Amino acid sequence: RATVVIGDKKGRVGMGIGKSVEVQKAIKKAVTQAKKELFRIPLNKTTIPHEVLIKFKSSRVMMRPASPGTGIIAGGPARKVIELSGIKDVLSKSFGSNNPVNCTKAALTALKRLRALPVKPAIVAKPAPTPVTK
Repeated sequence: RATVVIGDKKGRVGMGIGKSVEVQKAIKKAVTQAKKELFRIPLNKTTIPHEVLIKFKSSRVMMRPASPGTGIIAGGPARKVIELSGIKDVLSKSFGSNNPVNCTKAALTALKRLRALPVKPAIVAKPAPTPVTK
């Protein structure tokens, strides 16, 4: 069995699992499935827009936004998913099971749950009142 995560490091990432007797065929199947599963992640400059905590089966993944320059603080499969998605600054922690498939799916589910922050409308200045001359 092969588990493959692909991403363009610009906000798109996907995962695929392929099974076969031969390793190369399993990888090829996994890559094909991963390409079909690609999805876009909302980014807030170099980090994620908000904190997220996801449970997938017995694996849990927590991700928090980080200030610029922090880097990727994550371990295991979650780190690879975050790197391939294009996120540069994030704090992450994996809890529970360390099964690579479940950790990867938990990280992907966490990224899917991210929502872009609403854009605040620009405050338009009121024109100055015209002076009344007599």
